[in-house]
Amino acid sequence: MKRANSLLYNITLLISDFTALLLSFIGAYIIRVKIDDRSLVETVAANEYALIIALLLGVWIFIFALLGLYRTSNFDNRIREAALLLVGSVIGIQFLISAEYILDRAIFPARLVVVYGLALSFILTLFFRTLIRIIFRFRYRAGRGVTNLLVVGNTNITDELLLNLQNQSGGYKVVGVVANRRTTVEHLSDNKHFATFEQAIETLHTPSIHAIIQTELYSDEQKNDEILTFAQTNHIGYRFVPGNSKLFVGNLEVELFQNIPTISVHQTPLTGWGRIFKRLFDFSVGVIVTIFALPFLALIWLMITIIGDGKAVFRQTRLSRYNSKIKLFKFRTHVNGLSGLTPEEAFTKLGKPELAKEYRANGDRLDNDPRVSKIGKFLRKTSLDELPQLFNVLKGDLSLVGPRPLVPEEMDYYKKKNVILSVKPGITGLAVVSGRKNIDFEERRRLDMYYAQNWSFLLDVIILGKTFAQVLNRIFSNEND
Repeated sequence: MKRANSLLYNITLLISDFTALLLSFIGAYIIRVKIDDRSLVETVAANEYALIIALLLGVWIFIFALLGLYRTSNFDNRIREAALLLVGSVIGIQFLISAEYILDRAIFPARLVVVYGLALSFILTLFFRTLIRIIFRFRYRAGRGVTNLLVVGNTNITDELLLNLQNQSGGYKVVGVVANRRTTVEHLSDNKHFATFEQAIETLHTPSIHAIIQTELYSDEQKNDEILTFAQTNHIGYRFVPGNSKLFVGNLEVELFQNIPTISVHQTPLTGWGRIFKRLFDFSVGVIVTIFALPFLALIWLMITIIGDGKAVFRQTRLSRYNSKIKLFKFRTHVNGLSGLTPEEAFTKLGKPELAKEYRANGDRLDNDPRVSKIGKFLRKTSLDELPQLFNVLKGDLSLVGPRPLVPEEMDYYKKKNVILSVKPGITGLAVVSGRKNIDFEERRRLDMYYAQNWSFLLDVIILGKTFAQVLNRIFSNEND
């Protein structure tokens, strides 16, 4: 975004959030105190209540800022913004409750005011932000606040970047492209293409350039210095896209090595305190879920043992972090005698070896798989066959969220397995909630790689929420898995 427009957008968001939060708690007060005729816990005057809330909401706004809710990068990421608003609202309401104890005075006249305030604060802040986004999009279409970009580079990333800019409405306009070849973007006219950077800045007046994005590092250092110096001299925004963008996916740290600035690239951001926090989260949530799941575990164990005629639980060898092998617990869904075998071995044992090729070609899935028992079909549909993996989580073999735990034979042929194996596998994951049946092996692995390289606690929470919703949907639907 253009600097002035970015500042205007963030200030507007800040005012909007404060207004939405204040209206939320005023509305909560009116609903519980003025409309609801039940008795109150404390008597708090309306003007006193509004004043205290208005003063304390400054901290709530500060919490939003710490979560990054005033970064312009969230403009086109609605899901991330909504998730951060929910997290910020929960933290904010906890602060208000704590403030009541710290100040040793009544703030809320009734407990329901807190509940109504939390619900309204999330709904209204999201609604107000949606209105602001719509208003700013209209401004962009009218040509106001648009950031003029000069793209410099002769790589394929240039075309990809231009296409992305063409398909979004975040207030960017490409005023020129410096490349010695014609780009594939149709809407760019010939007069926007320049052979050299000097030609571009001569034709385009400096005030009309708001930002420069360089997608190619020239072998001539003087040319690179010229572009950067021009941007800094004229106070123009500058960004550089590395030619090998995959190299810089993951956790980046800028640090001094022998007094020389270096960029340290990690395979995953899940290191240090993040890894410790994730393990504590897995264990604590795993204990709670396991306690609630014990009756279901016992019932399913009895059903498989009696009806399925054989062992209810089996163990499979899977790969975990750093290529270590673990024994994965699972309820048996296969016909007795086929558990633990590879698809090729199982289909051969059934006298149908040709189904193995169909199974692999269909993304490790087969309609009416003859290996699966009747009770196994139900368990797979509802994902209840994976309940014993909660014990793997408690042991530390698995995480609640992570790449799918894969058999060694599958990963031996995957060149980028070390990225996926930089984190623990999980009971659920990004590939599971992104199209469980409809994506092939390669796409699943790409999603696993994305998770490993872009992990965040918020991403885990979103995946767990989507998994829970999908399980409920499969239980109460006639969908076949």
